[in-house]
Amino acid sequence: MSIGSLIRRAALYFGEAPCLVERDRIVSFREFDRLTDKLGNALLAEGFVAGDRIGVLLPNGIDCLVAYYALAKSGLVRVGMNTRETLDNHAFKLADSGSRGVIHTLADADEIARLGVERPIGPAEFAKLATSGAETPCLIDRPLDAPYRLGYTGGTTGRSKAVTLTTRGELSELSAFLTDLTPDLAHGQTFLHAAPIAHASGAFFLPSLARGVRSLVMPRFDAAEFVALAAREKCEHTFLVPTMLAMVMEAPEVETAVFALKSISYGASPIAPALLQRAEKRFGRIFAQTYGQAESPMVITCLKPEDHDRVGSCGRPFTIVEVAVFDDEDRPLAPGERGEIVCRGPQTMAYYWNNPEATAQAFRSGWLHTGDVGYMDSDGFFYLVDRKNDMLISGGYNVYPREVEDVLLACEGVVEAAVVGLPDEKWGDRIHAVVSCRAGVSPETILAHARENLASYKRPKGVEIWPELPKSSANKILRRAIRETLLARMSQEAST
Repeated sequence: MSIGSLIRRAALYFGEAPCLVERDRIVSFREFDRLTDKLGNALLAEGFVAGDRIGVLLPNGIDCLVAYYALAKSGLVRVGMNTRETLDNHAFKLADSGSRGVIHTLADADEIARLGVERPIGPAEFAKLATSGAETPCLIDRPLDAPYRLGYTGGTTGRSKAVTLTTRGELSELSAFLTDLTPDLAHGQTFLHAAPIAHASGAFFLPSLARGVRSLVMPRFDAAEFVALAAREKCEHTFLVPTMLAMVMEAPEVETAVFALKSISYGASPIAPALLQRAEKRFGRIFAQTYGQAESPMVITCLKPEDHDRVGSCGRPFTIVEVAVFDDEDRPLAPGERGEIVCRGPQTMAYYWNNPEATAQAFRSGWLHTGDVGYMDSDGFFYLVDRKNDMLISGGYNVYPREVEDVLLACEGVVEAAVVGLPDEKWGDRIHAVVSCRAGVSPETILAHARENLASYKRPKGVEIWPELPKSSANKILRRAIRETLLARMSQEAST
Protein backbone atom coordinates (compact mmCIF):
# COMPACT_ATOMS: atom_id res chain seq x y z
CA MET A 1 0.00 0.00 0.00
CA SER A 2 1.17 3.56 -0.68
CA ILE A 3 0.77 6.71 1.41
CA GLY A 4 -1.07 8.30 -1.50
CA SER A 5 -3.65 5.52 -1.36
CA LEU A 6 -4.35 6.40 2.29
CA ILE A 7 -4.98 10.01 1.32
CA ARG A 8 -7.24 9.04 -1.56
CA ARG A 9 -9.22 6.69 0.66
CA ALA A 10 -9.65 9.35 3.35
CA ALA A 11 -11.01 11.71 0.67
CA LEU A 12 -13.53 9.04 -0.34
CA TYR A 13 -14.56 8.20 3.22
CA PHE A 14 -14.69 11.68 4.75
CA GLY A 15 -15.23 13.99 1.76
CA GLU A 16 -15.94 17.59 2.73
CA ALA A 17 -15.35 17.12 6.47
CA PRO A 18 -12.52 19.36 7.74
CA CYS A 19 -9.14 17.65 7.51
CA LEU A 20 -6.85 20.58 8.32
CA VAL A 21 -7.42 23.88 10.09
CA GLU A 22 -4.89 26.70 10.45
CA ARG A 23 -6.37 29.89 11.87
CA ASP A 24 -9.14 30.83 9.37
CA ARG A 25 -8.09 28.39 6.65
CA ILE A 26 -9.93 25.09 6.42
CA VAL A 27 -9.06 22.25 4.02
CA SER A 28 -11.37 19.27 3.64
CA PHE A 29 -10.21 15.68 3.15
CA ARG A 30 -11.22 15.89 -0.52
CA GLU A 31 -9.41 19.18 -0.97
CA PHE A 32 -6.26 17.83 0.69
CA ASP A 33 -6.23 14.96 -1.79
CA ARG A 34 -6.66 17.41 -4.69
CA LEU A 35 -3.96 19.84 -3.45
CA THR A 36 -1.38 17.09 -2.99
CA ASP A 37 -2.18 15.71 -6.45
CA LYS A 38 -1.73 19.11 -8.09
CA LEU A 39 1.54 19.93 -6.31
CA GLY A 40 2.94 16.44 -6.88
CA ASN A 41 2.15 16.60 -10.60
CA ALA A 42 3.59 20.11 -10.85
CA LEU A 43 6.89 19.03 -9.27
CA LEU A 44 7.20 16.14 -11.73
CA ALA A 45 6.39 18.51 -14.61
CA GLU A 46 9.24 20.74 -13.40
CA GLY A 47 11.71 17.95 -14.12
CA PHE A 48 12.05 16.24 -10.75
CA VAL A 49 12.03 12.44 -11.02
CA ALA A 50 11.12 9.72 -8.53
CA GLY A 51 13.91 9.25 -6.00
CA ASP A 52 15.09 12.87 -6.11
CA ARG A 53 15.52 14.42 -2.68
CA ILE A 54 13.73 17.68 -1.87
CA GLY A 55 14.02 19.58 1.39
CA VAL A 56 10.93 21.06 3.01
CA LEU A 57 11.74 24.14 5.09
CA LEU A 58 8.29 25.41 6.00
CA PRO A 59 6.75 26.52 9.31
CA ASN A 60 3.91 24.67 11.01
CA GLY A 61 0.87 24.94 8.82
CA ILE A 62 -1.27 23.46 6.08
CA ASP A 63 1.26 24.22 3.33
CA CYS A 64 3.88 22.16 5.15
CA LEU A 65 1.63 19.09 5.19
CA VAL A 66 0.56 19.61 1.57
CA ALA A 67 4.25 19.65 0.59
CA TYR A 68 5.05 16.54 2.63
CA TYR A 69 2.34 14.44 1.05
CA ALA A 70 2.73 15.81 -2.48
CA LEU A 71 6.28 14.43 -2.26
CA ALA A 72 4.89 11.14 -0.95
CA LYS A 73 2.53 10.82 -3.92
CA SER A 74 5.11 11.81 -6.54
CA GLY A 75 7.82 9.36 -5.51
CA LEU A 76 10.13 12.15 -4.35
CA VAL A 77 12.09 11.81 -1.11
CA ARG A 78 11.41 14.39 1.58
CA VAL A 79 14.40 15.70 3.51
CA GLY A 80 13.36 16.68 7.03
CA MET A 81 14.18 20.27 8.00
CA ASN A 82 13.15 22.53 10.85
CA THR A 83 12.77 26.29 10.57
CA ARG A 84 14.23 26.78 14.05
CA GLU A 85 17.63 25.44 13.00
CA THR A 86 20.45 27.54 11.57
CA LEU A 87 21.11 28.26 7.91
CA ASP A 88 24.34 26.26 8.16
CA ASN A 89 22.36 23.24 9.37
CA HIS A 90 19.94 23.61 6.48
CA ALA A 91 22.78 23.81 3.96
CA PHE A 92 24.49 20.78 5.50
CA LYS A 93 21.37 18.60 5.27
CA LEU A 94 20.66 19.58 1.70
CA ALA A 95 24.25 18.91 0.63
CA ASP A 96 24.57 15.69 2.64
CA SER A 97 21.36 14.30 1.14
CA GLY A 98 22.18 15.41 -2.40
CA SER A 99 18.92 17.33 -2.59
CA ARG A 100 18.02 18.85 -5.96
CA GLY A 101 15.49 21.24 -4.51
CA VAL A 102 14.09 22.82 -1.38
CA ILE A 103 10.66 24.30 -0.65
CA HIS A 104 11.30 27.27 1.63
CA THR A 105 10.04 30.62 2.94
CA LEU A 106 13.35 32.51 2.93
CA ALA A 107 13.30 36.04 1.51
CA ASP A 108 17.00 36.94 1.48
CA ALA A 109 18.67 36.12 -1.86
CA ASP A 110 22.06 35.48 -0.23
CA GLU A 111 20.53 33.03 2.26
CA ILE A 112 18.74 31.19 -0.54
CA ALA A 113 22.00 30.96 -2.49
CA ARG A 114 23.76 29.55 0.58
CA LEU A 115 21.31 26.63 0.61
CA GLY A 116 23.24 25.43 -2.44
CA VAL A 117 20.48 23.59 -4.29
CA GLU A 118 19.64 23.50 -7.99
CA ARG A 119 15.94 24.38 -7.54
CA PRO A 120 14.95 26.52 -4.57
CA ILE A 121 11.17 26.94 -4.49
CA GLY A 122 10.07 30.04 -2.59
CA PRO A 123 6.60 31.07 -1.40
CA ALA A 124 5.43 32.62 -4.69
CA GLU A 125 6.55 29.67 -6.80
CA PHE A 126 5.13 27.21 -4.28
CA ALA A 127 1.73 28.93 -4.51
CA LYS A 128 1.91 28.81 -8.32
CA LEU A 129 2.87 25.12 -8.41
CA ALA A 130 0.19 24.21 -5.87
CA THR A 131 -2.50 25.65 -8.14
CA SER A 132 -1.11 24.95 -11.64
CA GLY A 133 -0.47 21.22 -11.48
CA ALA A 134 -2.67 18.72 -13.24
CA GLU A 135 -5.65 17.50 -11.23
CA THR A 136 -5.21 13.90 -12.36
CA PRO A 137 -4.29 11.44 -9.58
CA CYS A 138 -0.59 11.61 -8.71
CA LEU A 139 0.38 8.17 -7.51
CA ILE A 140 3.90 7.13 -8.45
CA ASP A 141 4.50 3.53 -7.42
CA ARG A 142 7.30 3.54 -4.85
CA PRO A 143 8.63 0.15 -3.64
CA LEU A 144 7.88 -0.45 0.05
CA ASP A 145 11.57 -0.55 0.96
CA ALA A 146 12.74 2.33 -1.22
CA PRO A 147 13.63 5.63 0.50
CA TYR A 148 10.47 7.52 1.46
CA ARG A 149 11.99 10.30 3.54
CA LEU A 150 15.28 11.23 5.20
CA GLY A 151 15.14 12.26 8.84
CA TYR A 152 18.18 13.64 10.62
CA THR A 153 19.34 12.61 14.07
CA GLY A 154 19.42 15.24 16.80
CA GLY A 155 23.18 15.59 16.62
CA THR A 156 23.51 15.74 20.41
CA THR A 157 26.82 13.87 20.27
CA GLY A 158 28.19 15.17 16.95
CA ARG A 159 27.15 15.91 13.35
CA SER A 160 23.63 14.75 12.48
CA LYS A 161 23.26 11.59 10.43
CA ALA A 162 20.59 11.07 7.78
CA VAL A 163 18.23 8.23 8.62
CA THR A 164 16.69 6.52 5.59
CA LEU A 165 13.03 5.76 6.26
CA THR A 166 10.79 3.72 3.98
CA THR A 167 7.10 3.39 3.18
CA ARG A 168 7.14 0.09 5.06
CA GLY A 169 8.42 1.87 8.15
CA GLU A 170 5.89 4.69 7.78
CA LEU A 171 2.98 2.26 7.53
CA SER A 172 4.37 0.31 10.50
CA GLU A 173 4.46 3.50 12.57
CA LEU A 174 0.88 4.25 11.53
CA SER A 175 -0.24 0.75 12.57
CA ALA A 176 1.60 1.01 15.88
CA PHE A 177 -0.06 4.32 16.73
CA LEU A 178 -3.57 3.11 15.88
CA THR A 179 -3.04 -0.16 17.74
CA ASP A 180 -1.26 0.98 20.90
CA LEU A 181 -0.76 4.72 21.33
CA THR A 182 -3.87 6.45 19.93
CA PRO A 183 -6.48 3.69 19.48
CA ASP A 184 -9.36 6.03 20.36
CA LEU A 185 -8.99 8.43 17.43
CA ALA A 186 -12.42 8.75 15.81
CA HIS A 187 -14.08 10.69 12.99
CA GLY A 188 -15.40 14.04 14.17
CA GLN A 189 -12.73 14.53 16.82
CA THR A 190 -9.89 17.08 16.79
CA PHE A 191 -6.14 16.59 17.20
CA LEU A 192 -4.31 19.75 18.25
CA HIS A 193 -0.85 19.93 16.65
CA ALA A 194 1.07 22.25 18.96
CA ALA A 195 4.56 20.75 18.58
CA PRO A 196 6.58 21.10 15.34
CA ILE A 197 5.17 19.08 12.45
CA ALA A 198 8.76 18.79 11.25
CA HIS A 199 9.44 16.78 14.39
CA ALA A 200 7.25 14.50 16.49
CA SER A 201 3.83 16.07 16.01
CA GLY A 202 3.93 15.31 12.29
CA ALA A 203 3.79 11.60 13.11
CA PHE A 204 0.22 12.06 14.37
CA PHE A 205 -1.15 13.44 11.10
CA LEU A 206 -1.48 10.17 9.18
CA PRO A 207 -3.28 8.38 12.04
CA SER A 208 -5.63 11.36 12.27
CA LEU A 209 -6.17 11.36 8.51
CA ALA A 210 -6.87 7.62 8.44
CA ARG A 211 -9.54 7.97 11.13
CA GLY A 212 -11.16 11.13 9.79
CA VAL A 213 -9.93 13.33 12.64
CA ARG A 214 -9.66 17.11 12.18
CA SER A 215 -6.04 18.31 12.53
CA LEU A 216 -5.84 21.77 14.11
CA VAL A 217 -2.37 23.24 13.54
CA MET A 218 -0.74 25.93 15.68
CA PRO A 219 1.74 27.96 13.56
CA ARG A 220 3.89 28.38 16.67
CA PHE A 221 3.59 27.13 20.22
CA ASP A 222 2.52 29.46 23.00
CA ALA A 223 1.36 27.96 26.28
CA ALA A 224 -1.46 30.43 26.92
CA GLU A 225 -2.69 30.14 23.33
CA PHE A 226 -2.56 26.35 23.58
CA VAL A 227 -4.78 26.41 26.65
CA ALA A 228 -7.25 28.79 25.01
CA LEU A 229 -7.34 26.88 21.72
CA ALA A 230 -7.68 23.45 23.30
CA ALA A 231 -10.58 24.67 25.42
CA ARG A 232 -12.37 26.75 22.75
CA GLU A 233 -12.11 24.09 20.02
CA LYS A 234 -12.92 21.23 22.40
CA CYS A 235 -9.87 19.30 21.22
CA GLU A 236 -9.85 15.63 22.23
CA HIS A 237 -6.21 14.76 21.47
CA THR A 238 -2.79 16.39 21.41
CA PHE A 239 0.94 15.69 21.63
CA LEU A 240 3.41 17.64 23.77
CA VAL A 241 7.07 17.21 24.56
CA PRO A 242 7.73 17.43 28.33
CA THR A 243 9.15 20.97 28.17
CA MET A 244 5.96 22.14 26.45
CA LEU A 245 3.82 20.38 29.05
CA ALA A 246 5.81 22.14 31.79
CA MET A 247 5.08 25.48 30.11
CA VAL A 248 1.37 24.65 29.82
CA MET A 249 1.25 23.81 33.53
CA GLU A 250 2.73 27.27 34.27
CA ALA A 251 0.06 29.09 32.23
CA PRO A 252 -2.34 30.85 34.65
CA GLU A 253 -5.42 29.90 32.61
CA VAL A 254 -4.75 26.16 32.83
CA GLU A 255 -6.45 25.85 36.22
CA THR A 256 -9.75 27.41 35.14
CA ALA A 257 -10.08 26.35 31.48
CA VAL A 258 -12.63 23.67 30.61
CA PHE A 259 -11.09 20.97 28.43
CA ALA A 260 -12.47 18.09 26.38
CA LEU A 261 -9.10 16.32 26.16
CA LYS A 262 -9.29 12.52 26.09
CA SER A 263 -5.61 11.80 25.42
CA ILE A 264 -2.32 13.66 25.72
CA SER A 265 0.58 11.83 24.12
CA TYR A 266 4.09 12.82 25.10
CA GLY A 267 7.63 11.83 24.22
CA ALA A 268 10.81 13.01 22.45
CA SER A 269 12.57 13.42 25.82
CA PRO A 270 12.23 12.03 29.36
CA ILE A 271 9.55 13.44 31.65
CA ALA A 272 10.11 14.22 35.31
CA PRO A 273 7.78 12.22 37.60
CA ALA A 274 6.89 15.41 39.50
CA LEU A 275 5.70 17.10 36.30
CA LEU A 276 3.68 14.07 35.24
CA GLN A 277 2.00 13.79 38.64
CA ARG A 278 1.07 17.46 38.57
CA ALA A 279 -0.30 17.19 35.01
CA GLU A 280 -2.33 14.06 35.81
CA LYS A 281 -3.86 15.86 38.78
CA ARG A 282 -5.08 18.61 36.42
CA PHE A 283 -6.03 16.63 33.28
CA GLY A 284 -6.73 13.17 34.66
CA ARG A 285 -5.17 9.85 33.73
CA ILE A 286 -5.11 10.50 29.99
CA PHE A 287 -1.35 10.53 29.32
CA ALA A 288 0.33 8.07 26.96
CA GLN A 289 4.10 8.05 26.51
CA THR A 290 5.84 7.00 23.32
CA TYR A 291 9.55 6.24 23.27
CA GLY A 292 11.47 6.15 20.00
CA GLN A 293 14.30 7.87 18.18
CA ALA A 294 15.11 9.07 14.68
CA GLU A 295 16.26 5.57 13.72
CA SER A 296 13.00 4.07 15.00
CA PRO A 297 10.64 7.04 14.74
CA MET A 298 8.37 7.37 17.77
CA VAL A 299 7.95 3.61 18.04
CA ILE A 300 9.93 1.44 20.48
CA THR A 301 7.87 1.30 23.67
CA CYS A 302 4.55 2.75 24.79
CA LEU A 303 3.35 3.53 28.32
CA LYS A 304 -0.45 3.53 28.28
CA PRO A 305 -2.57 5.69 30.60
CA GLU A 306 -3.53 2.76 32.82
CA ASP A 307 0.16 1.89 33.39
CA HIS A 308 1.29 5.28 34.65
CA ASP A 309 1.54 4.05 38.23
CA ARG A 310 4.90 2.60 37.15
CA VAL A 311 6.78 5.82 37.79
CA GLY A 312 9.74 6.31 35.48
CA SER A 313 8.80 3.57 33.02
CA CYS A 314 8.68 4.20 29.27
CA GLY A 315 6.32 1.27 28.90
CA ARG A 316 6.22 -2.04 27.09
CA PRO A 317 7.17 -2.65 23.45
CA PHE A 318 4.71 -1.64 20.77
CA THR A 319 2.91 -4.66 19.35
CA ILE A 320 5.09 -4.73 16.21
CA VAL A 321 8.43 -4.22 18.02
CA GLU A 322 10.82 -6.52 19.87
CA VAL A 323 12.93 -4.86 22.59
CA ALA A 324 15.77 -6.16 24.77
CA VAL A 325 18.66 -4.94 26.95
CA PHE A 326 22.21 -5.89 25.95
CA ASP A 327 25.59 -5.59 27.67
CA ASP A 328 28.68 -4.16 25.98
CA GLU A 329 29.32 -7.52 24.27
CA ASP A 330 25.76 -7.61 22.87
CA ARG A 331 24.63 -10.31 25.27
CA PRO A 332 21.05 -10.13 26.60
CA LEU A 333 20.71 -9.07 30.22
CA ALA A 334 18.26 -10.34 32.81
CA PRO A 335 15.43 -8.19 34.23
CA GLY A 336 16.77 -5.46 36.51
CA GLU A 337 20.23 -5.36 34.92
CA ARG A 338 21.25 -2.12 33.22
CA GLY A 339 22.54 -2.08 29.69
CA GLU A 340 21.86 -0.67 26.24
CA ILE A 341 18.30 -0.83 24.94
CA VAL A 342 18.06 -2.50 21.53
CA CYS A 343 15.09 -3.15 19.25
CA ARG A 344 14.07 -4.67 15.95
CA GLY A 345 10.96 -4.61 13.81
CA PRO A 346 9.53 -3.19 10.56
CA GLN A 347 9.49 0.37 11.95
CA THR A 348 13.26 0.90 12.04
CA MET A 349 15.29 2.80 9.48
CA ALA A 350 16.70 0.96 6.50
CA TYR A 351 20.18 2.48 6.91
CA TYR A 352 22.07 5.72 7.47
CA TRP A 353 22.24 7.59 4.17
CA ASN A 354 25.66 7.09 2.54
CA ASN A 355 27.13 5.86 5.83
CA PRO A 356 27.60 2.07 5.78
CA GLU A 357 30.04 2.09 8.70
CA ALA A 358 27.59 3.81 11.04
CA THR A 359 24.81 1.53 9.76
CA ALA A 360 26.82 -1.59 10.60
CA GLN A 361 27.60 -0.22 14.05
CA ALA A 362 23.96 0.61 14.75
CA PHE A 363 22.63 -2.78 13.58
CA ARG A 364 25.07 -5.08 15.35
CA SER A 365 23.76 -8.62 15.82
CA GLY A 366 20.65 -7.73 13.82
CA TRP A 367 19.35 -5.31 16.46
CA LEU A 368 19.15 -1.52 16.32
CA HIS A 369 21.32 -0.19 19.16
CA THR A 370 19.62 2.92 20.55
CA GLY A 371 22.48 4.35 22.63
CA ASP A 372 20.08 4.57 25.58
CA VAL A 373 20.89 2.95 28.92
CA GLY A 374 18.00 1.26 30.67
CA TYR A 375 16.58 -1.94 32.09
CA MET A 376 13.47 -4.10 32.01
CA ASP A 377 11.52 -5.15 35.10
CA SER A 378 10.07 -8.59 35.76
CA ASP A 379 6.76 -7.60 34.14
CA GLY A 380 8.29 -6.51 30.84
CA PHE A 381 8.19 -2.75 31.45
CA PHE A 382 11.25 -0.81 30.33
CA TYR A 383 12.95 2.08 32.13
CA LEU A 384 15.33 4.63 30.62
CA VAL A 385 18.25 5.75 32.74
CA ASP A 386 20.02 8.11 30.33
CA ARG A 387 21.92 8.35 27.08
CA LYS A 388 24.95 6.05 27.07
CA ASN A 389 27.22 8.96 26.09
CA ASP A 390 25.87 11.26 28.82
CA MET A 391 26.96 9.15 31.79
CA LEU A 392 29.24 10.99 34.23
CA ILE A 393 31.87 9.52 36.53
CA SER A 394 32.20 11.42 39.78
CA GLY A 395 34.55 10.16 42.46
CA GLY A 396 34.63 6.77 40.71
CA TYR A 397 30.83 6.39 40.73
CA ASN A 398 28.58 6.34 37.66
CA VAL A 399 26.08 9.21 37.68
CA TYR A 400 23.29 9.53 35.14
CA PRO A 401 22.23 13.18 34.73
CA ARG A 402 18.57 12.31 34.25
CA GLU A 403 18.35 10.71 37.71
CA VAL A 404 19.62 13.91 39.30
CA GLU A 405 17.43 16.12 37.11
CA ASP A 406 14.30 14.20 38.12
CA VAL A 407 15.08 14.87 41.79
CA LEU A 408 15.72 18.57 41.19
CA LEU A 409 12.47 18.91 39.23
CA ALA A 410 10.61 17.57 42.25
CA CYS A 411 11.77 20.62 44.22
CA GLU A 412 8.90 23.09 44.54
CA GLY A 413 9.25 25.90 42.02
CA VAL A 414 11.83 24.29 39.71
CA VAL A 415 10.55 24.28 36.13
CA GLU A 416 13.53 23.03 34.08
CA ALA A 417 16.78 21.35 35.06
CA ALA A 418 19.94 20.19 33.34
CA VAL A 419 22.86 18.41 34.99
CA VAL A 420 26.33 18.35 33.45
CA GLY A 421 29.81 17.29 34.47
CA LEU A 422 32.56 19.89 34.73
CA PRO A 423 36.25 18.88 34.83
CA ASP A 424 37.56 18.52 38.37
CA GLU A 425 40.93 17.21 39.57
CA LYS A 426 39.39 15.58 42.61
CA TRP A 427 36.04 14.26 41.33
CA GLY A 428 36.72 13.71 37.64
CA ASP A 429 33.27 15.02 36.72
CA ARG A 430 32.02 17.67 39.12
CA ILE A 431 28.22 17.52 39.15
CA HIS A 432 26.77 20.91 38.29
CA ALA A 433 23.11 21.86 37.82
CA VAL A 434 21.50 24.66 35.83
CA VAL A 435 17.81 25.30 36.41
CA SER A 436 15.02 27.69 35.56
CA CYS A 437 12.39 28.25 38.21
CA ARG A 438 9.65 30.43 39.58
CA ALA A 439 10.43 33.58 41.53
CA GLY A 440 11.55 33.04 45.10
CA VAL A 441 13.51 29.82 44.60
CA SER A 442 17.19 30.06 45.53
CA PRO A 443 20.18 27.83 44.78
CA GLU A 444 20.44 27.12 48.51
CA THR A 445 16.86 25.77 48.55
CA ILE A 446 17.62 23.47 45.63
CA LEU A 447 20.88 22.24 47.16
CA ALA A 448 19.07 21.50 50.43
CA HIS A 449 16.48 19.49 48.50
CA ALA A 450 19.28 17.57 46.78
CA ARG A 451 20.95 16.76 50.11
CA GLU A 452 17.70 15.25 51.36
CA ASN A 453 17.00 13.16 48.27
CA LEU A 454 20.29 12.16 46.63
CA ALA A 455 23.26 10.05 47.54
CA SER A 456 26.28 12.20 48.29
CA TYR A 457 28.13 11.35 45.06
CA LYS A 458 25.07 12.31 42.97
CA ARG A 459 24.49 15.70 44.57
CA PRO A 460 25.33 18.81 42.53
CA LYS A 461 28.32 20.68 43.87
CA GLY A 462 26.80 23.86 42.46
CA VAL A 463 23.47 25.17 41.19
CA GLU A 464 22.85 28.11 38.86
CA ILE A 465 19.50 29.70 38.02
CA TRP A 466 19.06 30.81 34.40
CA PRO A 467 15.95 32.57 32.99
CA GLU A 468 15.56 29.78 30.43
CA LEU A 469 17.53 26.71 29.38
CA PRO A 470 18.67 26.41 25.74
CA LYS A 471 16.64 23.97 23.68
CA SER A 472 16.89 22.27 20.31
CA SER A 473 14.43 22.82 17.47
CA ALA A 474 12.52 19.85 18.93
CA ASN A 475 12.30 21.53 22.37
CA LYS A 476 14.85 19.21 23.97
CA ILE A 477 17.08 20.80 26.58
CA LEU A 478 20.63 20.99 25.22
CA ARG A 479 22.97 19.73 27.93
CA ARG A 480 25.92 20.01 25.56
CA ALA A 481 25.26 23.72 24.87
CA ILE A 482 24.94 24.36 28.62
CA ARG A 483 28.21 22.59 29.33
CA GLU A 484 29.99 24.48 26.54
CA THR A 485 28.76 27.80 27.98
CA LEU A 486 29.99 26.87 31.45
CA LEU A 487 33.37 25.67 30.14
CA ALA A 488 33.85 28.88 28.14
CA ARG A 489 33.13 30.92 31.25
CA MET A 490 35.57 28.83 33.31
CA SER A 491 38.24 29.33 30.67
CA GLN A 492 37.65 33.07 30.62
CA GLU A 493 37.79 33.30 34.42
CA ALA A 494 41.03 31.27 34.50
CA SER A 495 42.70 33.64 32.03
CA THR A 496 41.86 36.81 33.97
